[in-house]
This record gives sequence, structure tokens and C-alpha cells, in this order.
Amino acid sequence: MLKGVRVLAVEQYGAGPFATQFLSDMGAEVIKIENPGDGGDMARGVGPHWHDGLPETARSVFYQSLNRGKKSLTLNLDLPEGRALFRRLAASADAVTSNMRGDVPAKLGITYDALAQANPKIVCAHLTGYGREGARARWPGYDYLMQAEAGYFSLTGEPGSAPARAGLSLIDFMTGSVCSMAVLAGIIEARATGRGRDVDVSLFDLALYNLNYIGNWYLNNGAVTGRLPRSAHASLTPCQSYRTGDGWIFIMCNKEKFWGVLCDCIGRPEWKTDPRFVDFKARLAHRDLITELLDDALSARGTDAWLAVFAGRVPASPIYDVKQALDNPWVADSDRVQAIAADAPGAPDLRLLGSPVRYAGRPANGRAPALGEHTEAVLAAAGIDAGEVARLRAAGVV
Repeated sequence: MLKGVRVLAVEQYGAGPFATQFLSDMGAEVIKIENPGDGGDMARGVGPHWHDGLPETARSVFYQSLNRGKKSLTLNLDLPEGRALFRRLAASADAVTSNMRGDVPAKLGITYDALAQANPKIVCAHLTGYGREGARARWPGYDYLMQAEAGYFSLTGEPGSAPARAGLSLIDFMTGSVCSMAVLAGIIEARATGRGRDVDVSLFDLALYNLNYIGNWYLNNGAVTGRLPRSAHASLTPCQSYRTGDGWIFIMCNKEKFWGVLCDCIGRPEWKTDPRFVDFKARLAHRDLITELLDDALSARGTDAWLAVFAGRVPASPIYDVKQALDNPWVADSDRVQAIAADAPGAPDLRLLGSPVRYAGRPANGRAPALGEHTEAVLAAAGIDAGEVARLRAAGVV
């Protein structure tokens, strides 16, 4: 879908690479711009898990998880000659993406003002911790810090337990997703108008925005939502984990009709007309009683047995650990896991979770690149011959 779109990505670690991996998976040419003097993207050195069948600078499974199908060009943007070369490359690009401290893009010359003369249609997307303006522009920012300050720790876990973050880097991943959307929106506008722009998205703004109805409940009603037992929904019941005969199940009756279907499935049709349970408001007032009754009813069978009864009728899921989640036949019997051949003969395939964007003719993507793997090819396409590349290497520019 994005064949012919070129993105220069001044990125490292998590959120920025996650954004451009979406673009790469949809066919865009994504060129990672990495400093030749510091080992490039810091994610290349992030363990503790490695794949020895890959090039030495691309063995981190963490790094592979965020950079599938991209190219790598080494270029030192701290040097004037490096910035000049970047402007030359930007002339043929649709977008520049970065995830840095808010004050860095202007210093490196990767803003629209710095690149518009070379390419008036360039879209410059800046993913930062706290934005490029204001008192926190110079602050480094990371996912868990955002979860802490935006209230997520107070919403995660069981009541009375220590404050807890979500188990995944949700802010990084969601900010990256929004950034990829902003890049595409900017490209659409630029192709229609002939003029690009700067686009900003920050981890903090995304974290705050994601509070959504819980945040708006406070803004309009002064309600401070906290943690609820068993990961329950703040207003809908039943919507939480329940005990079964051999473990746990999560049930989400988030439409009125599902309550009646659940009652029939578990052999308690009388609950449908019980005044205490007749609608969401009544069930919320009797949440603890419903928990007790459902625990008792569901203990008659194991989780798998109930899932077979509920399948397609009551929204329900098993509660798995990571191994169980990835060994799930629903995952295994599909293309949700991508196998990429290793470089070393006889080495096992690299297995990565595939893109969630599905469409006819979706291309299969390759592994993430070794550091500087495509430097010569990208520069040659820009009209820079081998002798000049050698000079640039000697000068520490590439």
C-alpha cells in the first residue's frame, strides 16, 4: 500500500522504531539514520535475548522486534557535512521521523524549517517525551514515567497493593502508532497541497489522552477512579475475572443482551429477571454479590469447558501467560507469527510477531538491518560514488 513512500528515520529504542515499523510493514522504504561513532540505535545492544544466526550488530531480539524490513544508513548529524548530506537525501523523501528529546530536532536540522528549501513537501514528524516547546522540552522521557505521572499506576493491579505499571510499554507503542498515522496524514496533505509541515506527538500527551472517559469523569464530575478487584470495569458488570473449576476466566458482558445469554449458558435463567441484576445500574450496585454467585456457578467446570459453552455467544477469554498466549492454536494456525530466514546457514528462523494490518498482497518483510548495511546503496542512489563514500567514511561522516 505504501510502495514508493520513503521515510528517513532518525530513531532509536522503542516508540519511534515502532512507528516506522508499521510503515515498513505496509511497503514504505524506511531508512534508519544511525550515528557511525556510537554503535547506532541503542536497541542493537539491548538483551538479554539474542539470535546468533543474524549479523553481529543485529542479533538483539529486542532490536529485531522494532525494525523489521528497514534499511540502515550511518550518518553523523552532529557534523555540518552530515547535515548537508541529510538535506540531500531529504530532497527525495516523503517524511522524516524522529524520537528524541524535544530540543534535539532543531539542533540536528531535521525540522521542516531546516528542510523545506530542499523539499517543500517534506513531512517532519517529531515524537518526543514532552513536546518540543515549554519547560520540559529538554527533559528525557520514557514510557513508565508517563504511566506514573498520568495516573496509570493508580489504575493497575489490586486495591491495596503497591502502585503498578502496565506489563507492556503501552505508551511507547500507542504513541508510535499515532505517530505513524500522523506521518501518513501529513503525506496525504503534502501531496495535495505541495507543502509539508512539522507534526508533533509526545509520550506525555498520548498518556494523558488515553485516560479518556476516566479522565473526563474527573474533569466533569470530580470522580477519581481507582483500582478495582480482579481488574473489573469501573461501571459495567459483569466485566472482570472469575474463578472456574480449574483456574480463571475473563468475562465481558458489555452489552445488556450478554447478561441474559450468560445466565442461560450457566443454567441460571432466573437471574435475568432478578431486580438486583436487571440492568447495568442494578448490577453495578450488586457487583460483589454477582462475583460471589458467578464464582460459585463457574466452579462447576474448568475454563476450557466454559469457553466451549460460551464460544461466539458470551464474550469470554482464558487468562494466559505469555507462553500460553503464543502457543494458542488461534495464533499458531495463522500467519500471526512471521518466520524470517537467518543469515547463518543451518541457523533457526527468526520468529517475529507479524503486522496486525492485513490486506491482499501484503508483502513479507525481512529482518532488521545490520548497522550501516545499506549505506553504500542508499548513497549511490543519491548520486554519490564509491570514492566520495570512502572519503566520507574517513571523515567520520558516514
